[in-house]
Amino acid sequence: MNATAKQAASTEQVDTATMRQNVFLALEPGGETDAPPLAPEKRGSLIFMLRDHLVQLIPEVEKKLGQLPRESSGRYCVSACVGEARGKLQACPARGPDGEVEYARRLARVLRALLDHFEDAGTPSSQ
Repeated sequence: MNATAKQAASTEQVDTATMRQNVFLALEPGGETDAPPLAPEKRGSLIFMLRDHLVQLIPEVEKKLGQLPRESSGRYCVSACVGEARGKLQACPARGPDGEVEYARRLARVLRALLDHFEDAGTPSSQ
């Protein structure tokens, strides 16, 4: 399998449409805190899916990170986003009535940012 075929196979494994759909479920169209709270029975499964998406996407974004110029601002931004995503995976929901909702939203925001980097990795960096 040549390099192009390997990259295509790797990209096919990442279902960005499903990931974005789950981001939408956590954030709703308004974006952030004005979204209605998730139903309690759906929170755990959504958090599980968002975490799983991050686990799948982080290595793929890191592969694309290696293709960016070393001293570029784009590389720095992507690297910071990957670090933020890893931190969110290590975190846990806060206690309290909105802990799981806020945690799901944090996961969704960082997943959305990673998806943007993953999908835009082919475009040249500004520096």
